[in-house]
Amino acid sequence: MGTWATGAFDNDSAADFAHALDNAQPEEREALVRGVLTRTVEASGCLTEAEEAVAAAALIAAQCPGGEPVDTPYGPETPMPNFPLDLRTLADEALARVVSDECGLASNWIDPRDGRQWRTTLNRLRGVLLPPPPTIPLFAVEP
Repeated sequence: MGTWATGAFDNDSAADFAHALDNAQPEEREALVRGVLTRTVEASGCLTEAEEAVAAAALIAAQCPGGEPVDTPYGPETPMPNFPLDLRTLADEALARVVSDECGLASNWIDPRDGRQWRTTLNRLRGVLLPPPPTIPLFAVEP
């Protein structure tokens, strides 16, 4: 069937990734998520695991303040581990690669509205993964 909607798990590859997470031992799930993100960040040429990387990033973002739970029948059914904080940065870097991949997912959308919605979804995930830095002054200025 391929891709049926713009959500993180709304395609065959991401649904297969969710199934692999469900079949993995609990202690192996973090490594699966980290692996797909790392391979996406380090890939040269076309990104072969972009859809899985988006799904992995959505799982990490779900654990961040402001993140939305992964509530889809195509996502994992088993609980995910508490992901370490360093995966937030890795997930953001992977999403940046996916968005900038000219020959990849961004070019797959036939309807431009779907493409815009997909990019909005990725930008929302990135905003949750790396919130803006706190606005504290670096030094105090006395009058």
